[in-house]
Amino acid sequence: MPLQAAVQPAPRVLVHHLADQRPAPSASASHHTIPRVDGLGLIERHVEVQRRMLRAGEAVYKAGDRFTHLHIVHSGCFKVVNVSPDGREKVVAVRFKGDWLGFDGIADGRHDCDAIAMDTGAVLTLRYDALVDAARAEPALMMALHAAMSREIARDRTSMMSLCTLPSDARVAEFLRDWAQSLAERGLRTDQITLRMTRAEIGNFLGMTLESVSRALSRLAREQVIRFAEKARRELQIPDIGALERFIERCCAPARATLQ
Repeated sequence: MPLQAAVQPAPRVLVHHLADQRPAPSASASHHTIPRVDGLGLIERHVEVQRRMLRAGEAVYKAGDRFTHLHIVHSGCFKVVNVSPDGREKVVAVRFKGDWLGFDGIADGRHDCDAIAMDTGAVLTLRYDALVDAARAEPALMMALHAAMSREIARDRTSMMSLCTLPSDARVAEFLRDWAQSLAERGLRTDQITLRMTRAEIGNFLGMTLESVSRALSRLAREQVIRFAEKARRELQIPDIGALERFIERCCAPARATLQ
């Protein structure tokens, strides 16, 4: 479907709300507040921003699509999936509200991965060429774009570090801690979260088998670091994020002792 048919102009009040206001956190959320989307108010003054709604499983873009737009997550969760030439899929990133999508297409003019909605959500879409033209006249806009790219590089480097150095149980705990922390930074509740990924997808993301993910979650539950909701296995209760951090430290302690 052509992008022009898939998006609708975002009301100006929507963009100003994202740029200039912060929702009050729920009673159970941490003291963090939702991060401002860097430069969004500035972008809206110089570039047309469009809002696109997506249902679970729908793609913002697919690998091989011509690159023309960047996207900012307005609501929902999105996964970024790389597809190898032989058809193997690898979840390489999870994006939340305020995160950008589409940087992968800048270098070659085509996207090399899929960006898929994991639940009902929305993205704010803007033309890359229009953004670059505006940034030439407004250095602050270029700085905001570079800051977003830098954060993405740093986040991906941290994820790779976890994959390469943490034992499997700690890897799952780190994944849950990062998910909960991402919600907390946006003023959302973290004591009970809904995982929008299946255990197979989590394993794909973490470089683990589905069975290893299940064993790690069971251990976390046995040690009362997390609790499962009675009716939905994707509904997790995390009474204390600090308990996840201590669990990770305990998992890593034997490895540190061996190195010493």
